[in-house]
Amino acid sequence: MELHLSSFALFIILTSLATLIGGLIALQLQSRIHLLLGFTAGVILSVVSFDILPEIVELANHLGVDLHMAFVPLVGGFLIFHVVEKYILIHHTHEHAYGEHRHPTIGVGSALALIGHSFLDGIGIGLAFQVSHATGVAIAFAVLAHDFSDGINTVSLMLSHNNSRVRALMFLIADAVAPILGALSTLLFTISSAFGLIYLGIFAGFLLYIGASDILPEAHSRHSKWTTVLMTVIGAVGMFFVLNLVQTIS
Repeated sequence: MELHLSSFALFIILTSLATLIGGLIALQLQSRIHLLLGFTAGVILSVVSFDILPEIVELANHLGVDLHMAFVPLVGGFLIFHVVEKYILIHHTHEHAYGEHRHPTIGVGSALALIGHSFLDGIGIGLAFQVSHATGVAIAFAVLAHDFSDGINTVSLMLSHNNSRVRALMFLIADAVAPILGALSTLLFTISSAFGLIYLGIFAGFLLYIGASDILPEAHSRHSKWTTVLMTVIGAVGMFFVLNLVQTIS
């Protein structure tokens, strides 16, 4: 239990730092962002493939649930986040980013959506640790990579709509605090194994969508070079070995 709580505390702090670092890089070092985003996509792919999916299979077998039904939440999660991003939260504001008129309020609205997103990421970490220590660590790694990207996007959206650097930094700090609050909220309740199965499926669908439809295309839209592809491979392979080490220790 002590190891569980120590890992939980460590990763929610690291998640906050990842968001801050991503945002600060967006403020200062934009020329290298594509490499980091490529690496992030590889990390997420490995977490889903080598930890979450096997955990779903193990839980489904334990509960006597047909595997076809066990993966329905994964497809549902992918489609839900696709609809939410493209038609409600992000897509609308991104379209404005390419228009002739840019308004600070649009950047603020986009940043607020990402802050809410980060809060849910924190909840995801907390619920994952309720499933198991190894799953908590694995999903925390994925959220770390994803929130790094969120920090970049929070600052980029603010600045692209004529908000000041100071205001962008304020929203970045709020985005960094959000996953901590989300994770801490899960200390107030526990989930059953059945709900854990649904949660893992939805979160896997979410991560697949973010990696394949958001982070990776963004990396290549900035600099589509072989080095970006190489960083994705390094992220995937490196995370594979990290996950095996975590499972061995756990």
